[in-house]
Amino acid sequence: MAQILPTTEPFFLLGDRARVGVLLIHGFTGTPKEMRWLGEYLQAQGYSSLGVRLAGHATCLEDMIRSRWIDWTASVEDGYHLLRGVADRVVLAGLSMGGVLALLMATRLEVEAVIAMAAPYRLPTSYTARQIRLYSYLRRFLPKSNDQPGADWFDKQAYADHVSYPLNPVRSLAELQALLGEMRLALPRIQVPTLLIYSRDDRVILPESGPAIFERIGAREKELLWVSQSGHVVTRDTARGEVFEAVIAFLRRLGL
Repeated sequence: MAQILPTTEPFFLLGDRARVGVLLIHGFTGTPKEMRWLGEYLQAQGYSSLGVRLAGHATCLEDMIRSRWIDWTASVEDGYHLLRGVADRVVLAGLSMGGVLALLMATRLEVEAVIAMAAPYRLPTSYTARQIRLYSYLRRFLPKSNDQPGADWFDKQAYADHVSYPLNPVRSLAELQALLGEMRLALPRIQVPTLLIYSRDDRVILPESGPAIFERIGAREKELLWVSQSGHVVTRDTARGEVFEAVIAFLRRLGL
C-alpha cells in the first residue's frame, strides 16, 4: 500500500535540456503539490523542474515527528543531484520553510540563483529549539492557527484542493527553530542572485521576515517583491500568476 498521500507525490518535469533546472522545495507540513503549478509553468517556458518531497512529509504526522532538520537538507541535496543529471545549472526555489532551505543550501551547493517565497526569518516565539523539544513531551501537536482552516486563503477553490498536515507537530517546530538559526547564520554568505517574494496579506509569518532576510543577504544582486490578494501559500493562492511571472522574469534577467 502506498504511503504517500494521493496527489502529493514528488514530480519531475523535463524542459529544454539546454536551459537550467529549477529545484522546487515545499514548506513545513506541506507537500510537493504546493509547487506543482509553478513547476508546470516553468516547464511551459522551457525549464526543467523537480519537486522534492522533504523527509517526513506527505505521509503521516508520525513520520514528520521522526524527521530532523538535517534530514530536510538531505532531501534537498538528493533532489539537487538528481536534477543535475539533466541540467548543468540549477536554481533553488522554495516556499515557506522550503525558502529557508533554499537560502541555506545556496551556501552549500553550486547553484546559479535562489528564490525564496514567504520564507520566515524567525518564529513568533522566543523559546529555543531545546525548550520547544522539552515542551513536545507534554504536548505533541498544536493547531496551525486560531482562525478557521483556510481563512487566510483568497482562492477558496485552491484551498479545497490543498493538502498538508492539519496540525503542527511540536517536536518538528523545534527542528524548524534550529533550521532558522542555521539560515540566519548563512544569509551573509549567500553570493548568488536572490529573489524574495512575499504577500502583504500573509498571516502565517511575521511581516518583517522579508526585509530582515533581504537586509542580511550577502549577494549584491537581490530583489524583494511584494504581492497582494494571497495568503501564505503564494504558489497556489490568487496571486500565483504574478508570482510565476516574477520567477520567469528573474531567470531571464540573469540570462538563464
